[in-house]
Amino acid sequence: MDGGRIETAGAQTLRRGLSVLRLLTRVGPGGIRVSDIGRRVSLNKATAIRLTRALMDEGFVLHDPVSGRYRLGPEAFAVGLAAEPSFELQRLAAPLLRRVALETGDTVLFSVLHGHEAICLSRDEGDYPIRNQLIKAGDRWLLGVGAGAAALLAALSDEEVFDVLARNAEVRAARFPRCTDAAIWELIHQTRTLGYCLQPGLVVEGSWAVGVPVFDTNDRPVAAISAAAIELRLGPARGAAIGNRLVMASRELSGLQALQGDRRDAEKAAAQT
Repeated sequence: MDGGRIETAGAQTLRRGLSVLRLLTRVGPGGIRVSDIGRRVSLNKATAIRLTRALMDEGFVLHDPVSGRYRLGPEAFAVGLAAEPSFELQRLAAPLLRRVALETGDTVLFSVLHGHEAICLSRDEGDYPIRNQLIKAGDRWLLGVGAGAAALLAALSDEEVFDVLARNAEVRAARFPRCTDAAIWELIHQTRTLGYCLQPGLVVEGSWAVGVPVFDTNDRPVAAISAAAIELRLGPARGAAIGNRLVMASRELSGLQALQGDRRDAEKAAAQT
């Protein structure tokens, strides 16, 4: 019994420490004060201080004594470098995403599939003066919530969809009440029929988006490209035009992945001769 309690307490401490690190990745290089850390991740001040000091001791967090702010440290950078190969797809996609943003004038987002969530890795702005500010790089979204996350969910099997919706039902009901099972299934059927998902303000009223899945060389969904705009700009007709453009972009990115794989195989073969 004691061992079980210790393990549970340890897991809870780990989750809290990771929540602090996750927050620091989102606030940027300017850092954040410990009182704001506690408020934003729902920790009392004493716990927030204890966790940030432990992270400082291990080099994951730095403290500026002048401003009193905390920011990511060198160990966090080292972990990021170790994980960097996982973001090769985003690097391949970057020029394509920028081109689509310039063509459409809208905000173009790139997200990767991670468990039962979609994590936004990049945001490219078009030149339209009124921008959709709902999603930024680093944000995590439940599968099914938002155009990109719904497009990813639609690319999974029905069995996987039922499992995902059951897992996130409670959070969706509390945070995104319009993203019901019925509404998400409608988006799934739409995406499977048209190739793109047009999300009509289900997350935030007046905030529309179009999303498509991106597949790897094994035909598994790994990422999503989406374009977001206000409702007046992104209605059904224009949404269809942009949706078809995103489908083309997704296919182009899948082709780039295949070429990258072929190049890597050729280099490996050459090294062995």
